[in-house]
Amino acid sequence: MIKKIGIVLGIIIVLLFGAFQFITYQTKKASPEHHETYRNDDLELSIFYCSPSKRGRQIMDSLVLFGKVWRTGANEATTFTTNKIIKVNGQELPAGTYTLWTIPNKNQWEVIFNSKAYGWGVNWSQEALREPEFDVVSISAPIQELTTTQEEFSITFEGDVNMVMAWENTKINVPISM
Repeated sequence: MIKKIGIVLGIIIVLLFGAFQFITYQTKKASPEHHETYRNDDLELSIFYCSPSKRGRQIMDSLVLFGKVWRTGANEATTFTTNKIIKVNGQELPAGTYTLWTIPNKNQWEVIFNSKAYGWGVNWSQEALREPEFDVVSISAPIQELTTTQEEFSITFEGDVNMVMAWENTKINVPISM
């Protein structure tokens, strides 16, 4: 009897593991993982995020709500890593890994670097898991309207070193310096 129960439990565990892997694969297929890296002399910055697509949907103030904390991407919480002390729009950010959160608004976004590691970034109700007491740097970045629609959400490093986020018809620049 114990042997039969063990076999049934084993089958259930294998099926649950397979279902979890399938769901993860489908989620990642819709919002693929991206890694961006910036290197200059001995400074290295990196971003890990999952990139959702517009797919015919309205994004700003519909999927991504104005005035609400957004995990800044899809799936896992977006992470930003720096190997040196940097300044983000003039505010000092120590070396380390941070989760990156934003609060989009019509004319500007608040960009937040948080020291706590979060797994998925949202709870079962799709509310952001950010805990403000772990915020290290918070800056405002004005909106730049894009003339063409950007299908996929992106975070890149441009120029001397600006972290640029863009999606739909919205773009923001986050200036970074040593």
